[in-house]
Amino acid sequence: MALPHEKIILVAAPSGSGKTSVVRYLLKAFPDRLAFSVSCTTRPPREGEKHGTDYYFISVEDFKQRIQNNEFAEWEMVYEGKYYGTLKAELARIWKDNRIPLLDLDVKGAVQIQKKYPETTLSLFIEPPSLQELESRLRFRGTETEESLKMRLSKAAHEMTFKNHFQHIIINDILEDACRRAETIVKQFLGN
Repeated sequence: MALPHEKIILVAAPSGSGKTSVVRYLLKAFPDRLAFSVSCTTRPPREGEKHGTDYYFISVEDFKQRIQNNEFAEWEMVYEGKYYGTLKAELARIWKDNRIPLLDLDVKGAVQIQKKYPETTLSLFIEPPSLQELESRLRFRGTETEESLKMRLSKAAHEMTFKNHFQHIIINDILEDACRRAETIVKQFLGN
């Protein structure tokens, strides 16, 4: 059970919905109150990503050992053979610094966190205006093959079914509006 001061803010969304942009906006809006919770992953770094800043990049074997050691607040095999998780030690590090962890999660990880910390968690779901718009955004990124694009869109449709597990649903039709809406919700949660 988390202490009252051990608040958590989590943001979840299908890939390409603008979740990372909203998270970055919130970190800039509340630099003294929020800290980005760096997740672990077994996937290789993408161009420009840094270990310890974007993710803790670890091996599948190391990840599985940490599961056995009960080191994760949440974890999930998001794609076949690709694990993601939030270390309890990462949350503790941020709380010790008197800040609130801001978690960028997949929907199942977000549901796990809400179950573990129900009294102290604020949950935001960033929803794309439509699956067609999401497909356009993912194509524009240029990081997907046709096969991986189909897999992401199928996963996104499934993730959309989880949106009612979240306290707030923010439709990201216009990014600036979605960011401002998220800021208003977070400000209220922080008591500012």
